[in-house]
Amino acid sequence: MKHYSPTDYVNWLEEYKVRQKAGLEARKIVASFSKRFFSEHVPCNGFSDIENLEGPEIFFEDELVCILNMEGRKALTWKYYAKKILYYLRQQKILNNLKAFLQQPDDYESYLEGAIYIDQYCNPLSDISLKDIQAQIDSIVELVCKTLRGINSRHPSLAFKAGESSMIMEIELQSQVLDAMNYVLYDQLKFKGNRMDYYNALNLYMHQVLIRRTGIPISMSLLYLTIARQLGVPLEPVNFPSHFLLRWCQGAEGATLDIFDYIYIDAFGKGKQLTVKECEYLIGQHVTAALYGVVNVKKVLQRMVGNLLSLGKREGIDQSYQLLRDSLDLYLAMYPDQVQLLLLQARLYFHLGIWPEKSFCLVLKVLDILQHIQTLDPGQHGAVGYLVQHTLEHIERKKEEVGVEVKLRSHEKHRDVCYSIGLIMKHKRYGYNCVIYGWDPTCMMGHEWIRNMNVHSLPHGHHQPFYNVLVEDGSCRYAAQENLEYNVEPQEISHPDVGRYFSEFTGTHYIPNAELEIRYPEDLESVYETVQNIYSAKKEDVE
Repeated sequence: MKHYSPTDYVNWLEEYKVRQKAGLEARKIVASFSKRFFSEHVPCNGFSDIENLEGPEIFFEDELVCILNMEGRKALTWKYYAKKILYYLRQQKILNNLKAFLQQPDDYESYLEGAIYIDQYCNPLSDISLKDIQAQIDSIVELVCKTLRGINSRHPSLAFKAGESSMIMEIELQSQVLDAMNYVLYDQLKFKGNRMDYYNALNLYMHQVLIRRTGIPISMSLLYLTIARQLGVPLEPVNFPSHFLLRWCQGAEGATLDIFDYIYIDAFGKGKQLTVKECEYLIGQHVTAALYGVVNVKKVLQRMVGNLLSLGKREGIDQSYQLLRDSLDLYLAMYPDQVQLLLLQARLYFHLGIWPEKSFCLVLKVLDILQHIQTLDPGQHGAVGYLVQHTLEHIERKKEEVGVEVKLRSHEKHRDVCYSIGLIMKHKRYGYNCVIYGWDPTCMMGHEWIRNMNVHSLPHGHHQPFYNVLVEDGSCRYAAQENLEYNVEPQEISHPDVGRYFSEFTGTHYIPNAELEIRYPEDLESVYETVQNIYSAKKEDVE
């Protein structure tokens, strides 16, 4: 109902018909995704059907949400692709809003709004809004005002109304506000800098900073800055190296000021107030005066996204590199001509194998990126040439590809394969739980991988079946048969790609979806037999 005005006349029957039509279209598209994109990531042209839909987008999104909320253990493949489509739709909308936001004049200083766009883009399936975040901050402001009233019952900040942008000029009155803020934030509400888990992306998302009451210097500073400005203290952001700070002017209004006319506030360090020398001691190095200067919204967002980009490059378990992809999108929305990031984006497409099904739109997109890089920086000729060559080689390989490979358990060369897709397994050596989604009669990896993984040290070496498994920690691994055993207490595997391969979890095993069953047509019967034998044996043991 939040999408309708209470004063507008609505023909509800017609609205229902439009909603019903959008729902049918959504289900039709979701159902088609598994067949079209089972063997590869959803490509750039994969969402073209959605972009061309008629009718309100909110109805289409609503149907996708309904699919995601279907009974927990069923319709896993539908949920997998509904999530991807919803992710895409919301990200496109948020990115357009961010680009419009970045067109604001330099004196537009809504730092919080910009930070929330970044938060929304990286978490498009979460319910995050400026209104809700602002409401939470307003509740903190009320607590600060309550404390401030005990310090100075006539303080001018107490008379401010929500949405006002008045500033207090007296330093002593500003100091009282900051004292009250420090008490409420750090003593009463227990906000603190996250030193124990510093390199966690959650520290950069404002809704998570408010939920977890912890963050890193830049996110803690934005919260501190927003509260201070609402209470009339004109703090400013400082893009200090290695440790984002705020500055608080101590000089007379209109006077010529230098860096020594400010106190610097470390919101990460419980609002500690620092001199210039103490700032240098904080990071262990001398810095130039220019680095104590105030920065605009775009520079603040650039630093936030830069932090996310660094974290994305460090990702180990998340093999989709979603954080890296999201942060690259955000950075290039702000600075579209960054040559190194354009190259990184092109390499990432290659690494992930995000290729289209029929057309080569993404190949063309990569070639467009490479051509743009060449124009911006001719010195990148070598890197560009290397990527172009591999792009063209990929086109040739796609032309030569044959149909789906079908693996029959009854075939003589597969006689040693003991386990079936869908079984919940445990690794004997490392103890992790996993589900099988593919197998080979012998190790199909190259010599270098076999050597690096020390496969020759196994009793059966590489001449034994190997299994593709989705692991509970979110990784995908390739495990030797002798290292796996049945998990007699099976549980769901919380891996993001489970729905790509399986349609349902029965409580004992996963049922392959239609696309996986085509590739392993005899495994479904085998897994039923295996599970039945396991639990028959277990029942006998109990008796």
